[in-house]
Amino acid sequence: MTDPELPTSSTLAHSPDRPEREPFTARGLHEHARELHIGGIRWWNPGWICVVAAVLLNLIGLSAIATTEPDFASKQAFFVPVALLAAIVAAAPDYRRWRRWVPSLCVVTLLLLIFVLLPFVPEEIVRPRKGARRWINFGFTDFQPSELAKVVWILTLASWFRLRWNIRSIQGFLLPFVITTIPMVLILLEPDLGTALLFIPTLLALLMVAGARMWQVGTVVLVGAIAISAVLFVPPVRGLLKEHQQDRIEAHLAQVANDGRYRSNIGYQGYQAMTLVGAGGMTGVGREHAETLIRYNKLPEEHNDMIFAVITCRWGLVGGMVTWGLFALLGVGGFLVSALARDLIGRLLAAGLTTMILVQALINTGMTVGLIPITGMTLPFISSGGSSLVTMWLTIGLILNVGLRRPRRMERWEIATAD
Repeated sequence: MTDPELPTSSTLAHSPDRPEREPFTARGLHEHARELHIGGIRWWNPGWICVVAAVLLNLIGLSAIATTEPDFASKQAFFVPVALLAAIVAAAPDYRRWRRWVPSLCVVTLLLLIFVLLPFVPEEIVRPRKGARRWINFGFTDFQPSELAKVVWILTLASWFRLRWNIRSIQGFLLPFVITTIPMVLILLEPDLGTALLFIPTLLALLMVAGARMWQVGTVVLVGAIAISAVLFVPPVRGLLKEHQQDRIEAHLAQVANDGRYRSNIGYQGYQAMTLVGAGGMTGVGREHAETLIRYNKLPEEHNDMIFAVITCRWGLVGGMVTWGLFALLGVGGFLVSALARDLIGRLLAAGLTTMILVQALINTGMTVGLIPITGMTLPFISSGGSSLVTMWLTIGLILNVGLRRPRRMERWEIATAD
């Protein structure tokens, strides 16, 4: 009995059982190459932590707004599904595809920021509020272009850092600051100092993730600390600010020094906010008592910029800690998404958006409890405002987008380095 003949390449090539080979084409080669770079969907990822935290913050916000302005709470509830839809739209396409739309989004955003500054635009379209031109009237709601500018700016820098590998050089480190001054100056001209303040801390976070040297970042932090100290304590430097901004700083310094001379004028909002925060105690006074206190104290912007005072009045220190605990949870989820992202643009996008949310929450709550001067800034997911809510959920959608995408096969870790 003879051994069976072993198959060889020549016999296999002529085997009738062998499937027919598709003809070679350049298009087929391109499609196969693309398949090697397509990752799947990673359904279980830290991005869902951000979603859960944002939903709970929304619920706290609706309840807090209803405490003081039930009509505004109903309007805010209307925008919740719109905001969720925006998050789905942001999360659906692969975040790498957003790079294609960055130039168009930049042009649209800059045109909108310039549009609100044009003096000949009728007030029926651009509604001035307390001397500020920030909102475009859409009839059913007001749209604030600076909210969109924050997200587009992060998308722009994330795309830019991905293509530039000289971030550790002086020129490469300073150029992002030049890019950032464009939206910052336009927003400051509205004027909107609060929103403009968000850009620099977020930019520093982006630079660190992109691979900037720590001494470069430390130098910027030192210069910023000197500049802030000069604004607070050097009158000639403070005189460069607008009058209402100078008044807020003066009122804050007097409040810190326990000087009540501005309690009934330029420091009224800060003192009333602190009164409500203190009235809440450890566990709060309940809804009915909180409604009475808020109505009696006549706190300005209690449903918007000062909503944290309503939370601490109704639910006390516990309510404030729960609120910040949810922001911390959101931050953990966002930074985990950034850490697990395979490519540089994903890490930058998640880290930048998460940092901006946390910095905004820190400034808002800080000014409410008297730690920093008052500036116009909403509390993310909680304050009343359609454009703010939609923008915040847009950021959550983008963070989730990064978390959902698995690393592409045959993809190397991207690291921004320079000689």
